[in-house]
Amino acid sequence: MLDLKDIRLRPDYYRKGLERKKVDLSLLDRLLAVDEAWRKALAEVEQLKSERNRASEAIAHLKKSGADAASEIEQMKEVSNRIKVMDETVREQDAEVRALLLEIPNVVHESVPNGESEEDNVFVRDWGEKPRFSFEPKPHYEIAAALDMVDFERGTKITGSRFVVYKGLGARLERALASFMLDFQTDQNGYTEMFPAFIANNESLVGTGNLPKFSEEMFKLEGLPYYLIPTAEVPLTNYYRDEILAAHQLPVKFAGYSSCFRSEAGSAGKDTRGLIRLHQFQKVELVKLVKPEESYRELDMLVEDCADILEALELPYQVIEICTGDLGAKETKKYDLEVWLPAQQTYREISSCSNFEDYQARRANLRFRREESAKPEFVHTLNGSGLAVGRTIAAILENGQQADGSVRLPKALVPYMGGLEVLD
Repeated sequence: MLDLKDIRLRPDYYRKGLERKKVDLSLLDRLLAVDEAWRKALAEVEQLKSERNRASEAIAHLKKSGADAASEIEQMKEVSNRIKVMDETVREQDAEVRALLLEIPNVVHESVPNGESEEDNVFVRDWGEKPRFSFEPKPHYEIAAALDMVDFERGTKITGSRFVVYKGLGARLERALASFMLDFQTDQNGYTEMFPAFIANNESLVGTGNLPKFSEEMFKLEGLPYYLIPTAEVPLTNYYRDEILAAHQLPVKFAGYSSCFRSEAGSAGKDTRGLIRLHQFQKVELVKLVKPEESYRELDMLVEDCADILEALELPYQVIEICTGDLGAKETKKYDLEVWLPAQQTYREISSCSNFEDYQARRANLRFRREESAKPEFVHTLNGSGLAVGRTIAAILENGQQADGSVRLPKALVPYMGGLEVLD
């Protein structure tokens, strides 16, 4: 959430930052109005309570002296009744302020390019040579089916649409990729490997900004205050929730592997075939907790950490800077890494790397101290996909396909596949 005290001091800064994100400013205007009413009501309650205290002292003095205190007692009853009414008003207004703060998106960093939609996102760089084929390249789902690696039909039978079953070499490739990604990030880039729970409570999802705004995008456990996680970002970011870290513990760098569950609300008809858009998929997530002054340098490093995996897997990709009109509710700045898919003759997102500044940290009460006697400060949080495993499999199958229907594996994966160099 945003800093309410700072919003009071710099409302125009927040209006401008939210306007650039194409956000309806009525929520911010409502917040400022309710906050002002709350402060006035709180001041009135405090004044009334002071009056009641003074009246109590006066009544006690009158009774002690034997004087009639009936008038003062009646006046104090009126004040007490007014206090009860105002206390309830203060509670209601405080709850509304809190609810509005949870709804208002994060502001945009000044360096983010302006734009209306994804069409205005900015190309940063690309890497790798796109493969050339002497034949018409097949889409990954046809290759996977032909090699009996993924069973799309039985995945649908067992659960429903957009669920799959990996089998044989497909299951082994899924496992090999996850192991490779985790080993790379822990051995080469200094992350701590984590294996989180796949279920999170309401507090954790509020902490990362998934609730209350994005409840329809998740799967809720019926009758319980729990959700299946949409990404390991949720448990990893909340690992230190309501705790105060020491400065020397930063940056915290987690690499967590998990299944991810998404309802894909609003995506009807998109990527209905293959491994691009599923209700359940596996991913290695990278999460960082850092000092505020280091967060944008850490964002650049996070992009490189995710790009390292694509380069090690010999997959052509490009880096895109997301414009204001395409930026999500939580991020201040974001880059997408897009991998080349020959069958579609286009790049598709395989990783998003985002800086949230202190937006999540305020929600999760995630702080640090620079010195033992210093006042706690909120950390900045970042995350990135390092990578989505299913989309990586799709890219490997399409970029490594051969004329005879086999698939050449990237050299980095051969040890993880028991020496196997070709899928056939």
